[in-house]
Amino acid sequence: MNPPKHLSRTAKAWWKKIQDEYGIEDQAGRLLLQTAMEAHDRMKQAAAQIAVDGPQVHDRFGQLKAHPLLTVERDSRSQMLAALKALNLDLEPLRE
Repeated sequence: MNPPKHLSRTAKAWWKKIQDEYGIEDQAGRLLLQTAMEAHDRMKQAAAQIAVDGPQVHDRFGQLKAHPLLTVERDSRSQMLAALKALNLDLEPLRE
């Protein structure tokens, strides 16, 4: 099965690699894998913007505060890891 078209090139590559190595065939497994890869993309998008803006930004009063995307990056990382954990992948991939 091919990865969802809306995923980034990197997420599609991870999808294919995990799909090939672990043979995820059930709908629930594919949904968890899709969720993990969407969270991966969100995490990378947030990280890219943080790299441009820096980890701190000025609020409307001119005060420095943590970049709002820091929480998006953190939460997306947690979502990705939770989805991968829910897949219950063995440490050793299936091989023929």
